[in-house]
Amino acid sequence: MAIPELEHNPLVRRVVDTFDTNRSGEVDFKEFIQALNIFVKPDAEEEKLKFTFKIYDVDGDDYISNSDLFQVLKAMVGNNLNDTQLQQLVDRTIRQGDKDRDGVLSFNEFKLIVMEQGIGITDRLRVELSSLGSPPSGSPPAGGSSPPPSSSTSTSNSNQG
Repeated sequence: MAIPELEHNPLVRRVVDTFDTNRSGEVDFKEFIQALNIFVKPDAEEEKLKFTFKIYDVDGDDYISNSDLFQVLKAMVGNNLNDTQLQQLVDRTIRQGDKDRDGVLSFNEFKLIVMEQGIGITDRLRVELSSLGSPPSGSPPAGGSSPPPSSSTSTSNSNQG
């Protein structure tokens, strides 16, 4: 299934990898629903932060390393920064967030960065299902049939002749 709105999003591959909890290389229906579930819950702040953390944790070792952060940011900024500029940004981010000075960001350190910066990840990561409940105007209701098309021309039953 192709979703045109996501086709050119640089983080789609990371999101799909995060949804793919059994590491099969594909997201099955159950994985999709489980992942989507955190975006529907209004009180899932911790789960949303963990999901976002996993996007940055490219190698899946439960830490965001310099390399992890570089790869994700490179996908996000493309050619807007050269590799030297990007590496400086990555180094500064790791240095500022790494409270225990082990060279990587743990989930708790990531969470502190998000909270200190007021990024508002949890507010932005949500899906409103109420808008999915009704069909767009002009569409038939689910399970129903379309009303007959209205005719703009009138027909006449008069006999000629």
